[in-house]
Amino acid sequence: MKKLKLSPVQLVLASFAGVILTGAVLLMLPFASRSHSFTDPVTALFTATSATCVTGLVVVDTYNYWSFFGQLVILLLIQVGGLGYMTIATFVLLGLRKRISLRERIVLKEGLNIPHLRKIITFVRVVLYTTLLMEGTGAFILFLRFIKIFPLYRALWASVFHSVSAFCNAGFDVIGDFKSFTPFVNDLTINLVIMTLIVVGGIGFLVVREVVEYVLDRQRGYYTKKLSLHTRIVLKTTLILILTGAMLIFVLEYKMPHTLAPLPLRGKILASFFQSVTPRTAGFNTVDIGSLTQPTLIVLIILMFIGGSPGGTAGGIKTTTFVVVLFLLLNAYKENEPIVVQGRTIPLKTIRKAVFISGFALILIFTSTFLILINEGHNFTFLQVLFEVTSAFGTVGLSTGITPHLSNFSRIVIILTMFIGRVGPLSFIISLSTRRKVNHPRYPEEDVAVG
Repeated sequence: MKKLKLSPVQLVLASFAGVILTGAVLLMLPFASRSHSFTDPVTALFTATSATCVTGLVVVDTYNYWSFFGQLVILLLIQVGGLGYMTIATFVLLGLRKRISLRERIVLKEGLNIPHLRKIITFVRVVLYTTLLMEGTGAFILFLRFIKIFPLYRALWASVFHSVSAFCNAGFDVIGDFKSFTPFVNDLTINLVIMTLIVVGGIGFLVVREVVEYVLDRQRGYYTKKLSLHTRIVLKTTLILILTGAMLIFVLEYKMPHTLAPLPLRGKILASFFQSVTPRTAGFNTVDIGSLTQPTLIVLIILMFIGGSPGGTAGGIKTTTFVVVLFLLLNAYKENEPIVVQGRTIPLKTIRKAVFISGFALILIFTSTFLILINEGHNFTFLQVLFEVTSAFGTVGLSTGITPHLSNFSRIVIILTMFIGRVGPLSFIISLSTRRKVNHPRYPEEDVAVG
């Protein structure tokens, strides 16, 4: 009998699916819930998928429904899902001084969504050390704040849980009653810590490593090259999206009585920036998302669709994909042939990949929205469902409040959307295909009328 051999991409998908199923089984156990009763399979699977895909959408309140064991399982799923099973396994192998094979390095490359194998093991160390540093620092600062509010054990647990959840862009919280961080809308410390963790986790480890090396080299007086095109695109796009989103939210919600109007000026500014940062796939909120105006919801949908950056813990089509497609549209308008960004020509294969990812994402989002509306169009509006589905695809976790009320069919649609959104549209399609290179004949050109 021929042994089934999975490709690196298929192995990444299988590892995610295996982690999700293991988590779902653990969450079904009686001692995973506060009521000490079995959890139904769909609820357990939905929660495990949301945690592993670092999304944050929930059908039951994380703090009120799950016991400490259940919350611990969710936290472990977030950490494994954020970094990837193979990344953690590689770190263990390195600790045991085991050799990492070429196949394992290729799987790591696919799992971390980075373009090359060069210094992949060094990069894994950077990923894990950065994670430990950021999550540890975040937990320590949050603990200093939470200890003034909660008893010791809950303050410690809340600090660790939220630091990991924020850095992994997961959006799960243990505040209770589906509140997220709304009780802390005016709290400068909590807002800044959570936003920093979200941004650093979302810009990607490639960018973090390059920026740190660049700064250290400058301090030591070494000659340093310019930051790579990838890093410059990520940093500039991230900054522009955050500032633009914050300004739009501030203007659109300034006089709204259920969102920004009751807050002091500092609270309005903090809330605007927080709601601009968190759609970059973190899923926390400091104002009631269901109370936002429709134009603001559309702004958040766009931010969720774009998401974070490659090689990090964020989802969405990614900032770099968005920029390549944007320049493609600008070039089509100007009728320019090569796409040039900051003095560098973007390869044709990268353009095709960006177009495919964007197109597939739109098709997936509208198909999932269509299926849920067929089933529950009488209960929810189009915008509510579109917001929920985009949040699932972008592994964001923001919700207008409809998630707990979805039927099992709609929950399964959301589960599949979260899974595809986390592993990436391109990886998902490649894993299903057994493509072989075929030499096609070259046909003569003939124009068609468009527009």
